[in-house]
Amino acid sequence: DRIKVESVKSEVLEPGYGYLRVSQFQNNTGHEAKKALNELKAEGELSGLILDLRNNPGGVLGGAVEISDLFLDSGLIVYTQGRESESRNDYKANPGDEIEGLPLVVLVNGGSASASEIVAGALQDQGRAVVVGTRTFGKGSVQTVLPISGDNALKLTTARYYTPDGRSIQAEGIEPDIPVQVSSVELLKDQRPREADLPHHLLNQAQKEALEKGGEEPLASRDYPLSQALSILKGINLAERRRADREE
Repeated sequence: DRIKVESVKSEVLEPGYGYLRVSQFQNNTGHEAKKALNELKAEGELSGLILDLRNNPGGVLGGAVEISDLFLDSGLIVYTQGRESESRNDYKANPGDEIEGLPLVVLVNGGSASASEIVAGALQDQGRAVVVGTRTFGKGSVQTVLPISGDNALKLTTARYYTPDGRSIQAEGIEPDIPVQVSSVELLKDQRPREADLPHHLLNQAQKEALEKGGEEPLASRDYPLSQALSILKGINLAERRRADREE
């Protein structure tokens, strides 16, 4: 059977803060991501976005270029360079930032490779996003398949990928701006008693609704790096709002 893998998922983590997960880069990944962004914006005004590329092994180059282009107005996304100087190929962004300059955090880890490293490197070098997590895999080479005869072919490494600032991805990977190690977190309550700790205390409306829906495990316990990325995103947004208020 033909199995269709959905490469893009999205959700609202908290009011105003969107989450976009890209698990691999396919030919239609750019279109799916744009659609997901429009759905996030339709749910309410966005204040920032997390782009999750963890454990994304890569895929087609075109998908990586399209994803990067969603958040860039102009400039270089990536270039490939072979042995000869004239073999360089540049891939550039087109005008139009889908989230109009809102704070952006890119989440990566050691399983982020190839095309996902191209996206992280482009957004990092362009100063468009803060990269959070652990160093990526470091797969930055270009393979070309050359037919020989019949069903035979030869696969050669013909070039390397470079970020806009000329950094080679191969065997180096992308170093995050803010390292966050994978950890398990146990949330501890404040030792001092609070109203909520007293027996038979009155519930507020939010607590009643939470009990009716069934409690959900805190984000920090479910996904610590994601919870840290969300905190960083909130901090960036707060700093930008305060700077804008002072300028007014």
